Amino acid sequence: MYLIIINPRSGGGAGGRTWHTVEALIKERMLPYMTLFTHSEEGAEALVLNTIKHREDWKAAIVIGGDGTLHSILGALRGKDIPLAIIPAGSGNDSARGFGIPLSTEAALEAALSDRHIEADLISGANGLTLTAVANGFDAQVAENVNASRYKRLCNAIGAGQLAYIIGILHTLMTFKPCRVSVACDGTEHVFEKAWLVSVCNLPSYGGGLLICPQAKADDGQLDVCVVHGCSRGQLLRLFPTVLKGKHVALPFVSMLRGRSVAVNFAEARPAIGDGESFGKGPLAVRCEPGTLRVLSPLAAVSAQHHADPAAACGGNG
Repeated sequence: MYLIIINPRSGGGAGGRTWHTVEALIKERMLPYMTLFTHSEEGAEALVLNTIKHREDWKAAIVIGGDGTLHSILGALRGKDIPLAIIPAGSGNDSARGFGIPLSTEAALEAALSDRHIEADLISGANGLTLTAVANGFDAQVAENVNASRYKRLCNAIGAGQLAYIIGILHTLMTFKPCRVSVACDGTEHVFEKAWLVSVCNLPSYGGGLLICPQAKADDGQLDVCVVHGCSRGQLLRLFPTVLKGKHVALPFVSMLRGRSVAVNFAEARPAIGDGESFGKGPLAVRCEPGTLRVLSPLAAVSAQHHADPAAACGGNG
């Protein structure tokens, strides 16, 4: 039995449209399924938990929605044997990108019906669980501004979710001021002056494909951290096009760190965002929970090959 969790409002209505396509495909294949419709984060986890406890033969929980929809049900699937499958229908879809899941509905469904899965890590903190990243500082302020904007709905309606974040960057750049930050990775403190942002990542991208930590892997038991500091507004603005391909990591005002636990403390209150949801404005402390979420992914075969062949694994970007 497949449990299909649908947020019809995600991506400006893309969730509902995607479900109609998926429904036709699974009926054509005569697959057994049950549906749950969720319209907001509140109550979604309890709804999923209450549903899955009544059966033991779940093949997978297939989520049709965006990163926010996935975020809302992480607690329900954490540590369970029920694999998570993703059919992207949000504005950013960075979770799908991070697991190599196609943005095409038909191709994503094929991945959802496969048996190939990754034992994925989660980011855990006082504000809950996160799958993609926790953004702290400028990028979190961008996300807050975008989520509160009218242009996000317009961009979603025309299928240009990433454009909303570009507009948000320009919007936020006019008012945001950098400040001192302390970043402790596994207890080792690093201090940066005039810091714009600190991003703690489990997956490579956020914001609709911005490769903020291109080396991040969901199953390596580590969190990757990107700190942007000591640059002007003009330099920051010129940085963002390079983030689309992950080229920013070589810039002198970008520092990359790694660790199983990360604590971030800005000198002035700065917002934090996890999977697009607010994490408040206080000091941030998160840790990696290794292998606590099974995710159906086309990358599973690649991951298995690397674990079986240490020489191949050493050939990557260390």
